[in-house]
Amino acid sequence: MVSSYKPPVWPVSVKAVVLDDHGRVLLLHNERDEWELPGGRLEIVDQKTGEAADPTPEAAVAREVVEETGWQVEVGPLIEGGVWIYEPLPGRRVLIVTYGAVALDTKVAPVASREHKQVGLFTRDEVDGLDMPAGYKASIRAWYNRR
Repeated sequence: MVSSYKPPVWPVSVKAVVLDDHGRVLLLHNERDEWELPGGRLEIVDQKTGEAADPTPEAAVAREVVEETGWQVEVGPLIEGGVWIYEPLPGRRVLIVTYGAVALDTKVAPVASREHKQVGLFTRDEVDGLDMPAGYKASIRAWYNRR
């Protein structure tokens, strides 16, 4: 007998708090007119090659940062308090998992992908005044405090 039970699932999004050489955080402006951290969902299969993709969450977040901004990063540890639930739209909940990261080459300016309206670099003090979810702000503060 085949069970018709389907367990509820949570979308998971891995994000990075990326700092440049001047201690500014890399953020993206989205279609909801909010600033957010770069990152996205883990991929099971590479759409171009058909091969296995994202062997780890850290690899996924590094890939996403490159795709969304062009920056190569060194992904560090999970940020304390950086795992939280976000509801970007009513009834749509996403588990956010946030890592600290450092940009490897900031001589080239980051460029926003088609997924976002704008890319920006912000100082620690500027972050509080931005329209962005509280969980992102908490993750940014935690990464600054750890460094």
